[in-house]
This record gives sequence, C-alpha cells and structure tokens, in this order.
Amino acid sequence: MHPDYLEKVLNAQVYDVAVETPLDLASNLSARVGNKIILKREDMQPVFSFKLRGAYNKIASLSPEKLKRGVICASAGNHAQGVALSAKKLGCRAVIVMPTSTPGIKIDAVRSRGGEVVLHGDSFDEAYAHAVELEKTEKLTFVHPFDDPEVIAGQGTVAMEILRQHSRHNGPITAVFCAIGGGGLAAGVAAYIKRLRPDIKVIGVETFDADAMKQSIAKGHRVRLDQVGLFADGTAVKFVGEETFRLCKEYLDDIILVDTDAICAAIKDVFEDTRSILEPAGALAVAGAKEYARQHKLKDKNLIAVTSGANMNFDRLRFVAERAEFGEQREAVFAVTLPEKPGAYKKFLALIGKRNVTEFNYRYHTASEAHVFVGVQVSDRKESLKLVDSLQKHGYPTLDLTEDEMAKNHIRHMVGGHAAAVCKEGLNEQLYRFEFPERPGALMNFLTQMSAGWNISLFHYRNHGADYGRVLVGMQVPAGDMGQFKEFLKNLGYAHWDESQNPAYKLFLG
Repeated sequence: MHPDYLEKVLNAQVYDVAVETPLDLASNLSARVGNKIILKREDMQPVFSFKLRGAYNKIASLSPEKLKRGVICASAGNHAQGVALSAKKLGCRAVIVMPTSTPGIKIDAVRSRGGEVVLHGDSFDEAYAHAVELEKTEKLTFVHPFDDPEVIAGQGTVAMEILRQHSRHNGPITAVFCAIGGGGLAAGVAAYIKRLRPDIKVIGVETFDADAMKQSIAKGHRVRLDQVGLFADGTAVKFVGEETFRLCKEYLDDIILVDTDAICAAIKDVFEDTRSILEPAGALAVAGAKEYARQHKLKDKNLIAVTSGANMNFDRLRFVAERAEFGEQREAVFAVTLPEKPGAYKKFLALIGKRNVTEFNYRYHTASEAHVFVGVQVSDRKESLKLVDSLQKHGYPTLDLTEDEMAKNHIRHMVGGHAAAVCKEGLNEQLYRFEFPERPGALMNFLTQMSAGWNISLFHYRNHGADYGRVLVGMQVPAGDMGQFKEFLKNLGYAHWDESQNPAYKLFLG
C-alpha cells in the first residue's frame, strides 16, 4: 500500500523551522522570454535551501526514544545543514558524515548549526557507507536526503504553498519546474499538484551529465550512472531513489535537460531580477523553464520555477560570469585568420561593426597571416552565424568556436607563445599594457592613431565588466621611430605601462 501523499503533505510538520517563501515574478526575465517566469524562492529558507523541509518533517516524525538516540546522514551540502538545524530545534543529536574533500565553509556551516561532523572517504559513496555503519553501531536513525516518504512529503509543502500563493497572480499556471538530483523535491511537488490540479504540468530538470531520472524513466527501471558532472553539485546523483522514481515516473509530465552554460545564464537572470545569487542546482529549474518555453514556443504562459538553493561557493562566480553570456547565446567566439598586412585589423573591425568586442587574443605567427581568437557580443545565435558568413565573404577564414568546450575553457587562455621571428626581423617589439575605456570605438581609435608602419605582433584583451578594459599590446617599432612612438602614447590619452622588460614576458612571450 503506497502512502497518500496529499494527506502526508497537508499534515507535514515543517513550519517550526522552515518559512513560507515568496512567489516572485522575475519581471526582466519574463519580458525577455515572452512568458511570466515566477520564482518560488526556496533560496530564502534559513539554510538557503528547500532541504530543511524534508529533513525536519522526517526528524519530527520520530518517536521520543529514537529522538533521544539521535539521527545521522551523509551529505556534503544542503541536506547536511537541514538535518543539523532540524535536530538542534528538536534537541536531538545529529551526526553528519561528509567526504574529506568537503570545503571548510560547508563544514563550518553544519557545525554552527549544532551538527557533529565526521569526515570520511574521498567521495560521497564512501561517506554514505560509513554513515550506514555508524547508524548500526550507535543506534542512530538515518535521515535519507530524498528516498523517504516523510522527506518527500516535507518537500511537497513547496507545492502546497505554490497553489495557495498563485491565486494572487493573474492567469492559470501552465507548468511548475523542479530540479532533480535524487528526486525528492520533484516527487513531492508532483504528487501533491497532480492530486489537486492535474491540468498543471510538473516538469523535472536535470543536467545533460547527471540525468539519472530521465534515463531511468525511459528504461522503466532505475539506472545507475557511472559518473556525473559536478558543476551542479546539489543534483549530482548517480542513482535516484526507489520511491522518488515511482512517483516521478507516475506524475512527471516531462524532464528537460540543460547544460552548464544555460545554468550560468539562469544564475545571471535571477541575479538581475532579485540581486540574489543561486547555486548551480538552485538555478536548474529556471534554466529548464526557459528551455521548455523555447522548445514548445510558449507565449504569455505562467511558468513557476523553484529556485531551490543559494549555497554558492564564492570562487565559482568568475566561471559563472564567464559562461553566462554563452548560455544566453549573447557571446560568440571565433578563430579568424587575418592577412599580415597594413589595414587588415581596421577592415576586420569595420566588419564587426558596432558590436561589442568582448575578447581579442593574438600572437604573431608568420609573416603572411595571423590567427586571432575573438569574442563578440551578439543578440542571438542567428546573428553570430550571419557574422561568420560576412567575415568569410570578405576574405577572412573564420572558425566558429562558440560550442567548443576546449576553446571556451582552455584555448582562450593559452593563445600566445614565443615569437622568435619578431626579433629576427630587426624590429624592436614594444610590449605595453593599456587601460582602454570600455566604450565602442576605443580599439578603432587606438588603431587609427597608430602609425601604419608599425605591426601589431601581440594583442590580448578580455572584457571583465569594469569601466576600463585591460589590454596587452605588442608592436614592432623600428628604432628610428621611437620618438614618434612616444608621441603616439602621449596623444592617445589611455593609461599605459611599458612591460618590455617584464620577466614573465621574456619567459613566455618574448
């Protein structure tokens, strides 16, 4: 006999620690995608994640005898904090087993909420196995992160709030989107909504490299993945729960897959509307809602995305900012071959037109041609394909690298190397670091004022969102032109520094 989840959700005990989170319209994002994207703000829970709901409901359901002995879980993330805070509220011992590789910030967060941290093993699987051993030897109760009816019912209270709160928004709900790791949230939300409002679609969202639930539903049985991508670490689960699989298979309307770039774009979308920074798994539902609307060509529909967590590692923000433009298809990157002759750069920039150049990397290669790695801001993928076509027609062989993972992750940072031929030609390479104002025409102004007789032998620029772009330029200047070169620098009006004697330049680029 399966549990009655409508009854279990209605009777769930979550509000001693959890709060009823807002349902907020993401107005900027909605305008851009042509549908109302409404955020269920679980990132605003006391532990910055929905996990608190299921953990507390499970622990609160225990007998006084079991509470006295305490609880245990294995987790390196949001579930750990939910269990620790819930146990503290109920005056119960909580042992949290975490892999030895867990970042200090997460260990400290669990300890600050009263959890006893046990570090064991290099992976989650090893930590989980150790937790199962401790459960038996210390007679503790295991609090599973997803595969438990009480945990699922606790997460299902998210759906109860959505249906109640949405009455204040105009129009019916078309679909609700939930991230899937082990499936606890999606199972709880779907089981509740489908009992009361079967017309509302419930859509799960997974990453392409951690799609255990989608594969399992397709094959009709649970599939164990050999490995999972770790960017959205909160949903990096190799094997979904038995009960969550049963519920998702029965109640989910679809599962959408998204990639890392789409998640980064969704993090940026939510930040622009709310000034909150979601963790990758927390933004998964937003990325899924956007992708679902695009695939199904939806217009003017109400789409609700559960923003499930905001425990973001600060050091990931640089990567997120770098990749968000790709996720929105607002940046294209190309490898372009330019002839080594006067005016080639200017003609190339004229073809780029008023589009913002986000990156420009080049190192002298041969006397006949130059290979440049360039990033350009575009409105969509169609525009980038048109630009490739235009460059090709005007005699600039162009390779589109926008979908190339190696290029985006590595090559862009490695364009360069020694150029012995620069010195052999008897010209002095002058290496200067500049601050260009971040405005259209700054590079064209630089090239216009520069003497046509000086060859650019190195160029590196990347837009970092500041008022000034940091640019490194190598120029081959004949010894007799040094006076004119100094005058050029003075008249240019850009802040600059001579790096020609920099030891790093001599080691890697000179």
